[in-house]
Amino acid sequence: MKLTKATIGAGKLAKTAVAAALLSTVATVGMAADKQVAYLSASSANTWLSVSMAEMQKVADANGISITEFDAQFDPAKQTAQMQDAIASGKYDGIVLVSINGPGAIPDVEAAIAEGIEVVILNQVVGADLTTSDPQVAGVAASVLAAPYRSGQRHGALTIQACEGIDPCEVVFIYGIKGIPLDDALRAGFDDAISAHPSITVVAEGEGKYLGPDGGITATQDILQVNDSFHVMVGADQSIQGAAIVLSDEGMTGQVKLIGLGGSAPALKGIADGSWFGGVFGAPADEGRLAMEAMVDALANGNHQGGIDPLTTVADDGLITSGNISKFSAQWDG
Repeated sequence: MKLTKATIGAGKLAKTAVAAALLSTVATVGMAADKQVAYLSASSANTWLSVSMAEMQKVADANGISITEFDAQFDPAKQTAQMQDAIASGKYDGIVLVSINGPGAIPDVEAAIAEGIEVVILNQVVGADLTTSDPQVAGVAASVLAAPYRSGQRHGALTIQACEGIDPCEVVFIYGIKGIPLDDALRAGFDDAISAHPSITVVAEGEGKYLGPDGGITATQDILQVNDSFHVMVGADQSIQGAAIVLSDEGMTGQVKLIGLGGSAPALKGIADGSWFGGVFGAPADEGRLAMEAMVDALANGNHQGGIDPLTTVADDGLITSGNISKFSAQWDG
């Protein structure tokens, strides 16, 4: 958990011009200044989601919408209670949900829609199919995300590149939060991508928590206690930032090929200077902007935009290496 929106960079969609024109039309006819939207964040401390929130706020401010943020702190039970409270309050015209529960969030999403609340899904799939950006609950106004299974496949594709000429190629896989739907899908996509390459083996796993470099530092230190020789490490950008710090301290910079997920500023810097091998691009700013644009469209016009994948037009399928880094601009600081 696939993390400036105003400067869209490489992740800009072909839909952007249409969406911008739509927003202009909405602003012209005027929206009620008292529209209220609940933003149910998986974690307000998550650096990716913070960028998305900032872009949502810009669109909301331009269209007379007030946002109230709920911080689930990566606690599924807490998010369920927050969602139910938001629905029961009768206060909100719309809900933007970054789900922790996946399929478990469906009953509450259905309940919100039944109450006439417009629902936009952001960043995380709500449903059982983790290979698609399309909404999986009838009545959802929009689902704005890069399918996590597909992101895992991209991670695997870069790992195959990194392992070229290395046999066996030993890989360390750093989860964000092991066991949540996002990470299960990322790992499934990764495993499927490398399955045709028996020389590639995952020899260790860690968990970075998606809250900055500290999780990656701890995970890497723990792994080095039991396995101090491997070729590739993959994980979310926040975790790989931490791994790079530890490897530098241990004099191992350049000995391990680091592959991030998110396309953050530190990732692009590391790829450019050679301390990282590569990364999968991410567009948190685009996600936030597109999500609130879809909410504006739903509240003002009753339009439902469906699935929106911000990476559909990104260069080179979002696979960043030193050879194509000039095609990418970071949307977040990791």
